[in-house]
This record gives sequence, structure tokens and C-alpha cells, in this order.
Amino acid sequence: MTDTAQGAHSMDRPDRLVLLGTKGGPAIRPGGPMPTASLLCIGGRACVVDCGLGVSKALVEAGIDLKTLDLVFLTHLHSDHVLELGPLLHTAWTTGLAHPVQVFGPPGTAALWDGFVASLRYDIDLRIADEGRPDLRDLVRIQEFTEGPLPVDGLSVAAFRVHHPPVTDCFALRFDSPGWSVTFSSDTAYFPPLADFARGSDILVHEAMLERGVDRLVARTGNGSRLKDHITRSHTEAADAARIAASAGVKTLVLHHLIPADDPAITAADWQAAVAPIFPGRLIVGQDGLTLTPETPPK
Repeated sequence: MTDTAQGAHSMDRPDRLVLLGTKGGPAIRPGGPMPTASLLCIGGRACVVDCGLGVSKALVEAGIDLKTLDLVFLTHLHSDHVLELGPLLHTAWTTGLAHPVQVFGPPGTAALWDGFVASLRYDIDLRIADEGRPDLRDLVRIQEFTEGPLPVDGLSVAAFRVHHPPVTDCFALRFDSPGWSVTFSSDTAYFPPLADFARGSDILVHEAMLERGVDRLVARTGNGSRLKDHITRSHTEAADAARIAASAGVKTLVLHHLIPADDPAITAADWQAAVAPIFPGRLIVGQDGLTLTPETPPK
């Protein structure tokens, strides 16, 4: 990325975390939350973490002008984390994006992007010729990663492989700046080594499940025992997320990628009851649009 583009991205952007979509899984239902996506403004950079359905509109509602899109990170390639990657970048382009955007993702991200632009070749070529736009395919820079530090200008970002069977390339992400630090668990089964990776973070955004709600979720969705087996072996009970947060010594635990997220029989009090006996810090039960900053309580 050029210094000019970098400067355009580094305009006055107060640090904040916005949960754009907090639902675990790809299905959407009337009046319910949207699949997983977050916005982290940190150290002058705006980082989109995962691109579930609804991310483009949610970013606009959070005050982001899509033509200023900066950095995109994908934790893994399950559809509820990547389905709107291509549409987000294309919509930013049609909004006026004219600088390079860097996308960090696990192995397979380049193929995902190449497939999208191939499917939109007619539209992209037409808009270049008819509207005088730069070539979208030249603006998006894909960088695939595994564990370790990621090369992000002006920001410390690291990836850590977590346990989300059958997905092998699934990574927690940690963002550090002089002002604060935020760790995202990604999707993961209970994985105690994650506590070391997150140690000392101001905020740990951790996926969470209440297993007693899974049977009702499976009944609504279908696939019966196969789906239930995947959910229970690949995700983390809220109490275990609390154990990770307590062991890591984080200040705030944010429950994200909630399973189930739209069951009227499960309320914020149920999530709090699972966490409170284990984690002594501040607990936030994720909701779409919820905003946190380093200095202020959530709003």
C-alpha cells in the first residue's frame, strides 16, 4: 500500500469496536441478528474482521464510508464468515473505492476472491468501460497467512491457530496498539492455549454456546444429529469461554458468534449466569451494533 493510500486511511478514526453481526451460523431469521462480522478501529486503522451476510450495510450504519475501506481479515472460510467478502469489496468499489485494500485470510482466500471476480466479470468489465472506474481486480491485495505476526503497517497483528474441526485453517487474531489490545477467538472448541495468546488483552471477543439451546436450534434448521454433533464438538460453551478469559486476565469478555442467537427462551441473563461464577471481569453479551471504546462503557 502506498504512503498516500495509507495516509487516506489514517484520518481521524477514534478507537472503537463495533459488533456488526453476532449470530453463530449462516441461517438468518425474521427479526434476528446477522452472521459474524466486526469492525475494529485501532491505531488509526479500520479493520473489518470477518464478512458474514449484512457486513456492508452494517459498516455503513456504523459510520464507515465504504470507499475508505482499509483492511479486511478473515478468520476462516466457513460461509458465515466470508459470504459477503466479495460483495463488500465490490460495493465499496461502486461507492468510489480507488485505493488498494489489503485482505488477510487463511489459505484458500485467493481462490475465494478469484471465483467471485470471475462470476462478476461482465459487470466489472462493463463498469470499467462505461463508468471509467479503476479495475477492482487491481485494487484488492490478498495475503494468505498461517500462525504468527501479520505485516500490517502501523499496527501489531498476530494470528494463532485454534481448534475448530473439521476446519484446519482457523485462526484467532490479536490486535495491539499503544492505546489498547483486542483479541478475537474466531470459531473454536474449548481451547485452553488460547488464553496465553489473549493474555493481558483489554478485550477478548470469544464465541459462545449454550448447549441446552442447541436441540431447539437443530430442530429449526434440520440435519438432526449430524448438525448437533458439529456444533457441540466445534464450539465453546459460555462457561468455558469464561475460563479462557479468566486465565488470560482480560478486562472485558465479549460473547460473540452466539449459539443460539435468536432463541426467545434464552436471554442475556442466561449467558450472564453461565459466565459470572467463573469470570470476575466485565461481561458483554454481544448484540448487533453494540459499540465499545477503550475509555467508555458499551452503548
